[in-house]
Amino acid sequence: MKPHKLLYVVTSLLVLAGCHSTKEEVTDDLAAPVAEKRPDTLSGNRIDNYYWMKLTDEQKNAEQKDEQTQKVVDYLNAENDYLNASLKHTEALQKKIYDEIIGRIKQTDESVPYKDNGYWYYTRYEQGQEYPIYCRKKGTLEGAEEIMLNVNEMAKGHSYYSITGLSVSEDNNLLAFGEDSVSRRRYTIYVKDLRTGKIIDTPIPNTEGDITWANDNKTFFYVKKDSVTLRSRWIVRHKLGADPSKDVTVSEEKDETFYTGIYKTKSKKYLIVWAGSTLTSHYKFLDANSPDGTFKEFSPRERGLEYSIDHYGDKFYIVTNLDALNFRLMETPVAKTERNNWKENIAHRKDTLLQGIEIFKDYLVLNERANANTLMRIIDQKTGKKHYLDFGEPAYTTYPSINIDFDTELLRYGYTSMTTPNSTYDYNMRTRERKLLKQQEVVGGYNPADYVTERQWATATDGTLIPMSIVYKKGIDKNGNNPTMLYGYGSYGSSTNPTFSITRLSLLNRGFVYAIAHIRGGQEMGRQWYEDGKMFKKKNTFTDFIDCAKYLIEEKYTNPEKLFASGGSAGGLLMGAVVNMRPDLFKGVIAAVPFVDVVTTMEDETIPLTTGEFDEWGNPKNPESYMYMLEYSPYDQVKAQAYPNMLVTTGFHDSQVQYWEPAKWVAKLRALKTDNNKLLLRTNMETGHGGTTGRFKVYRETAQEYAFIIDLAGIKE
Repeated sequence: MKPHKLLYVVTSLLVLAGCHSTKEEVTDDLAAPVAEKRPDTLSGNRIDNYYWMKLTDEQKNAEQKDEQTQKVVDYLNAENDYLNASLKHTEALQKKIYDEIIGRIKQTDESVPYKDNGYWYYTRYEQGQEYPIYCRKKGTLEGAEEIMLNVNEMAKGHSYYSITGLSVSEDNNLLAFGEDSVSRRRYTIYVKDLRTGKIIDTPIPNTEGDITWANDNKTFFYVKKDSVTLRSRWIVRHKLGADPSKDVTVSEEKDETFYTGIYKTKSKKYLIVWAGSTLTSHYKFLDANSPDGTFKEFSPRERGLEYSIDHYGDKFYIVTNLDALNFRLMETPVAKTERNNWKENIAHRKDTLLQGIEIFKDYLVLNERANANTLMRIIDQKTGKKHYLDFGEPAYTTYPSINIDFDTELLRYGYTSMTTPNSTYDYNMRTRERKLLKQQEVVGGYNPADYVTERQWATATDGTLIPMSIVYKKGIDKNGNNPTMLYGYGSYGSSTNPTFSITRLSLLNRGFVYAIAHIRGGQEMGRQWYEDGKMFKKKNTFTDFIDCAKYLIEEKYTNPEKLFASGGSAGGLLMGAVVNMRPDLFKGVIAAVPFVDVVTTMEDETIPLTTGEFDEWGNPKNPESYMYMLEYSPYDQVKAQAYPNMLVTTGFHDSQVQYWEPAKWVAKLRALKTDNNKLLLRTNMETGHGGTTGRFKVYRETAQEYAFIIDLAGIKE
């Protein structure tokens, strides 16, 4: 799409609108775009003046654009031009920040190799290249390198390019992978013969991109998506050389609130079909040596029963919430997998969430969470002795890495904190010795001792203590005058972990304090933390974030003229709710791909993710749920008041939060807000929910966002 001249588009839109906002933003004598108001009456007699911005996929992708499509595209382009004009004075700062970020990245780099089935696998990057190169070596690391995929070559000619689901057959000869060049989460599966380097077989479109091989080296299973909702719906069996249109569906998930997938157990003995919703899990299994067989149900589906399974020896291990809010570990014989045969292995604990397990021949590793930190507990299965790994920092993140072998004393794990770069270790579970294999290098030098990380607790309105992870450069005075960024998410039980960030250094080195608010809706403090931040308790998420902001002000980290907030997707919903409730607390806000039109989106069951999230937000067909969602829905609650400076981002091809939600929100905000603060919308016309692909391109957008905030903080360089 060719860029439009700002004056022309703005003038056209003003004519179309027929009226404009009482408080008109002006940048370099150019008025902000004003979207046409075309009232549509929605449920509950709600009037939506900007519903016309919603386009179908067919309209977006048509070669000849109809009048509505052209009007939407023109509006989005006008907003992009306005954003560029508004931030033109920061272009030198943007370039400086971008150069800082990529200057810290080791451009020629390589992952820690891991061994699987006789080969060492690793990923490497080359100087100046945007995409990874996937490699392997046979036998030893001194062997000849085999390049499986050079994504830099594959991505040529594409503005967006993503590879996923790399899976090698058991005989090591074939590689299956998924490709998306549109950013719509619809992957096409390809199979490459690693002996000849040629693509074989017929490509399979409209999949999740993940492939699971059976043990016969000629059969694999994949997940086919619903073409309208993009819901993962069918598990399909494919034989090499067969026509994909005749592939056999081995499982269909008919319940619209569920998603489905398939994987192979670590033992490589069983193929596992899973189905899951917000509240319920369901599994089927099949011997991986008999891919033409029928999958057997693990245990009958029960609403509210969540669990995950893995296999070792003659039994399955089960991590489940059965009579255990924070989950417990159970086991059952392979021949008797129904729930009434499950026996407890590790009991439930009220103060610790069991997130998962890693199975070894003589050891069991528990991946746990407590007090907003991740934990790893090692159990010697012969002696029953147990111990935790100690990390010595107040706020950190640790996790099991790639552990292929059963018969080993070595656990590979990852570790990071807000001051410690991403690190990979091998830990001897018998001797308790640990070996650092690799730590992320920060080019140009980085000393963790120059920075301070803290864990602080804000008191919520209802008295609950809300953890925050905080980092800043040593020497900062808590005088109430430090620029501060507060980040939050708080949905789906997804925990926001304190991790290291190369990009964040550009804020910290300019005197910023950076804080993560571990608000309810995640699982940082256990499963109840999630339960207390969803459905009819969703407002806790927003008030928790506000109380964290107030804590930072009261404890003299910052003040409202120096406090900024950011969040994306469901975290963008958080931003929208917070600026409606307490706009006075923040100088500026970045809302990335924000889910802000809650009621209208949850009423449209053709939109991806909607039906699967009724247990997260509520089903608007329920009047009580409808009214509760309406009370906090950012788009519905926009009112005539002063708002902070705001930068809102979206992707035109976003399938998870459709572009029209943030576009409509910005239009409504611009029409009603009473201030002269900046309100900017950036639409990437080539990408979806995940944004730009490429190792370096993404940082141009990051640099622009940072420049927006740094400029508002009054920092010029």
